[in-house]
Amino acid sequence: MIHRSRMKEALRYLHNARQILKKVRREDHFYADIKPVQEACGTAYLAILKAIDEYLLAQGLNQKELPRSYEAYQKVLRRHLAIHNGKLFRQFDWLYDTLHIAGYYRGLLHQVDVVKNVLEATQQFIEKLK
Repeated sequence: MIHRSRMKEALRYLHNARQILKKVRREDHFYADIKPVQEACGTAYLAILKAIDEYLLAQGLNQKELPRSYEAYQKVLRRHLAIHNGKLFRQFDWLYDTLHIAGYYRGLLHQVDVVKNVLEATQQFIEKLK
C-alpha cells in the first residue's frame, strides 16, 4: 500500500502542472506560448516519478535503491511491475516519450486537447499505482 502523503505529493505535482496550463493564452485550440507547456509537461512527468518511487518503496526497495535514470526506471519496473501489469509498464514508456521527450524536452505539444489527454493519462497511471 502506498503511503498517502507521498501519493498526495505526486498528485500535487500533477495539480501544479494543470495550474501552469490554465495561465497559458490559447489561440483556437493551441497554446500560444510553448515554454509554460514544457514546464507543465516536465512537472507532470515528475509526478509520475514520485508515484513510481512510492510504489517501489512499498514493494520493499529502500531510498538508495530508487532509480536515477529512465533506463534504471525501466529496469526496476520490469522487475517489480511488468510481472503484474504489463500494460502499466508500457504506459510508463508512452508517458515518458510523450511528456518528457515530446512535451518537455522538444516542446512539440501545442494542441490543448492533446495535452489535456496526456495529463488525464498521467492521473490514471498514478491512480493505478495506489
